[in-house]
Amino acid sequence: MSPSLARLAPRALARATARPAPAAAATAARALGRQQQQQQQQRQYHHRQAPRTAKAGPSPVAIGVLAAGALAGWYFFSSADGEAKVTADSWRKIDFQNVYKDIAALLEDEDYDDGSYGPVFVRLAWHASGTYDVRTKTGGSDGATIRFAPESGHGANAGLDVARARLEPLKKKYPHISYGDLYTLAGVVAVQELGGPTIRWRPGRTDGKVATDCTPDGRLPDAAQGASHVRDIFYRMGFNDQEIAALVGAHALGRCHTTRSGYDGPWNASPTAFTNFFYTELLDNTWVPKKWSGPFQYVDKPSGAFMMLPADMAFKTDPVFRTHVERYAADQDAFFADFAKAFAKLLELGVQFPADAPVYEFKALD
Repeated sequence: MSPSLARLAPRALARATARPAPAAAATAARALGRQQQQQQQQRQYHHRQAPRTAKAGPSPVAIGVLAAGALAGWYFFSSADGEAKVTADSWRKIDFQNVYKDIAALLEDEDYDDGSYGPVFVRLAWHASGTYDVRTKTGGSDGATIRFAPESGHGANAGLDVARARLEPLKKKYPHISYGDLYTLAGVVAVQELGGPTIRWRPGRTDGKVATDCTPDGRLPDAAQGASHVRDIFYRMGFNDQEIAALVGAHALGRCHTTRSGYDGPWNASPTAFTNFFYTELLDNTWVPKKWSGPFQYVDKPSGAFMMLPADMAFKTDPVFRTHVERYAADQDAFFADFAKAFAKLLELGVQFPADAPVYEFKALD
């Protein structure tokens, strides 16, 4: 097992590197270790609700200094309409390793959700990119139209204003970075710093200037639908069934909120750790309809503490999707490898990168 696979968030979890072992023994050891870890985390959940990150986020003073110190630069580099001038080669002026570190510093905050902005950063990157239509060549992260109305107000994007506001001081600190690069890099940082795989990423997105560039509503998945709808949405982006199954594994992170999607609860007991627990929970737990006044969803029968969406259940009932789910549940290494490829592809949909734009593979911070 590589060091990256042993790193899990919250930071209170141990970061140990396992030594190489024969394939069969290593697989068995991983399966046993994950089962024990999940059981321990579930016990912790019932006592403390979802686990919190060990470190507090940046202090209000630190954030204030960051924002205030950036205002002068923001004014200097702003255009007449108040938005920074970002040209096709602006990325050349940015040290993206520093941007990575600054985004990582914004992740942990004991006062937000389960103690981390990581899950909502992943969702922001995902929704900024997942509007791409391979047929019309429209949508995607280039232009970052998710920050404009009406796209920002689409039902699927409810709550993402929180993520955009959290990142805004960095846009002011690095006025030459495009919003598209900032939002997608935030997703990469979150996946890696929460224990996930290394994601290849490159800069060069531009900023759309007008709301007329927004994509129409309905291009993102509807959680209430089944396998046919899921395929329609992802095939439109250019993904196949295996890539779709890999991407849905990101539901190991975060939780649903009644004030945003209407649904409620986390998918598992470690919503700030990037693992293959979405698949293991989906297959190994017993899911029953939740009895409540909200939209139809499932909860685990033993405790009722965890949930699955109707669209999630399609990955258990559809025979093709289930084949991939079973593989990822049994082998987290395989999931990480396939997710890294699919997520990098998602973030680049529709983007015309400069020919010399570098490809980054950032190392997760210790």
